[in-house]
Amino acid sequence: MRGFRIELGEIQAVVSAFPSVDRAAVVVREDRAGDRRLVAYVVGSAEGLREFVAARLPEYMVPSAFVELDGLPLTSNGKLDRRALPAPDYGNESGGGRAPRSPREEILAGLFAEVLGLTTGPVSIDDDFFQLGGHSLLATKLVSRIRTVLDAELPIRQLFETPTVAGLAGALEQVGGDVRRGVAAVVPRPERIPLSYAQQRLWFLNQFEGPSATYNAPVALRLTGSLDREALRLALADVVTRHESLRTVFAEDADGAHQIVLSVDTADIPLPLHRIDEDGLTKALAVSAAHSFDLSRELPFRAELFALAEDDHVLLLVTHHIVSDAWSRGPLALDLTTAYAARGSGEVPAWEPLPVQYADYSLWQRDVLGSEEDPDSEISRQLAYWKGALAGLPDELELPFDRSRPAVASYRGDRLTFRLPEELATAIERTARGAQASPFMVLQAALAALLTRLGAGEDIPIGTPIAGRTDDALDDLIGVFLNTLVLRTDTAGNPTFGDLVARVRETSLRAYAHQDLPFERLVEAVNPERSLARHPLFQVLLTFNNTDYQGALDTLDELPGLTVGRQSVESSAAKFDLAFGFSERAGGLDGVLEFSTDLFDRDTAVSLVDRLLRLLAAAVAAPTTPIGSLALLDEVEEGLVVSGWNETVCEVPGRSVVELFAER
Repeated sequence: MRGFRIELGEIQAVVSAFPSVDRAAVVVREDRAGDRRLVAYVVGSAEGLREFVAARLPEYMVPSAFVELDGLPLTSNGKLDRRALPAPDYGNESGGGRAPRSPREEILAGLFAEVLGLTTGPVSIDDDFFQLGGHSLLATKLVSRIRTVLDAELPIRQLFETPTVAGLAGALEQVGGDVRRGVAAVVPRPERIPLSYAQQRLWFLNQFEGPSATYNAPVALRLTGSLDREALRLALADVVTRHESLRTVFAEDADGAHQIVLSVDTADIPLPLHRIDEDGLTKALAVSAAHSFDLSRELPFRAELFALAEDDHVLLLVTHHIVSDAWSRGPLALDLTTAYAARGSGEVPAWEPLPVQYADYSLWQRDVLGSEEDPDSEISRQLAYWKGALAGLPDELELPFDRSRPAVASYRGDRLTFRLPEELATAIERTARGAQASPFMVLQAALAALLTRLGAGEDIPIGTPIAGRTDDALDDLIGVFLNTLVLRTDTAGNPTFGDLVARVRETSLRAYAHQDLPFERLVEAVNPERSLARHPLFQVLLTFNNTDYQGALDTLDELPGLTVGRQSVESSAAKFDLAFGFSERAGGLDGVLEFSTDLFDRDTAVSLVDRLLRLLAAAVAAPTTPIGSLALLDEVEEGLVVSGWNETVCEVPGRSVVELFAER
């Protein structure tokens, strides 16, 4: 958790050793998507237990909550019934610190507790947001809540600079209470609903390149147990009814593309059943996942069920990116779970109406950004920043290609997975905290340093997606809010790794403050040399998923009577030359590299990952080392470079050059 290896058995042994504890169980809970916490359940008294455990275990192994029970719930087999364990109240029990001194500080303390899930115990005005468990995504969430509750616009940079209630209250005194943007809300809809900016680019690509599976997002779930197929079919229909985005098609007229939200009656979501064996499953999933959506008339959401046995099914969900992003998997998982449970009981899901729909967001987005004809509008302000920030950007990075770039990219790709050792993940976290940065910024600095060392130059543009959900009303909505930022990294002058992280931090915080400008408008403004062979502005992507929205559908363990696991789906699409992705997992970081097979062999991709991990390990172990001196070669490679390829001694005859020439 958070880059540290957690041994539940070791923690449970310490908890059980407390004199007033008769029995104990320690589990990892995830009561909110992406927020994983240790919880200790004890039969006995927990008074003084936290201090007892803290004196014997490192801080990251101390449970966030201690829950007293009369007895541990057991299954019929006598094992711990984890589902029956009650959700704890998480409190900030750090103690000390000053209490809020004003209504504003009191509200901010409440927002800290709300966003971090600290439902009991006060947050002092001196508590550090990041030390309480905050990270970059929760930082965005907190800024959004401050905007909604206090009617004040606070840049994310400010939270990094002053991560306490007292610090933020002081900053808000300076900026005042003026609202820069409105709150997303239901608005009267015109007859013609425009596309959002993100949808606009995806629509253009679909029209330009023709229907393809490049922007499909498939997820396959293995359902083991007693599946109620009719309840599942009805639950899927409930989700499509709830989220207008999943029943939206796209039409084009003289003014361009626009959204058409289909009525519930006409938006049918079938659930075809295919009986198949294990040998044919992989190919069948790949074929179905590669479906080409006709966005003008076809729902951008499909579901198929594959039956391997009466108690063994695979559910394949395929969504086009024009109506969904990675965050959307969280709301989809929650709503599908709720609807399936209700339908299985012969009821309809009793959920609260969504505050807005995606069409409302599309209209709100254009209202918030304003017109480029107004020099004081938000879009004009952000456009001016990005034009300056990306002036003179290289059109293409020189990477260690195995083949020349084709005239037109095929988007064919491959992927490989890897894992960062727990010690390395811990060191990355430690380096980030020491630099008042995020782990993503450390990874970005390492990737930029690697590309420089591999010959890409000293001006390294790296793309990264950002959630784009800058208003609370959008949190539970399925839709594409994703925007793409171009993070330009200057590696000139052979800086130390620590100095490079500082440069990256500054660039990233400025980018976050101007994150609303749609990427497609940015491309038009910067106007790089256009090419069908490469992605504009950047060719290398970096993502860091420190929530579990990416894998939210993997663990729908609340589906009654079912055990749910992830079933792999083969995907061969690569939108970029290289796309590095990292995800926090228990005991370290998981990584994936998607690479274009137009350009790279798999062996080359493996060597890129190996070199990145080697450079990362050297960098976080000694951040004062210049990036040009960080190790890239393993022992065998170093032996070849230093010794093997320099073994030039050879026997020569004792005759003159003239004699040798004459002999030839």
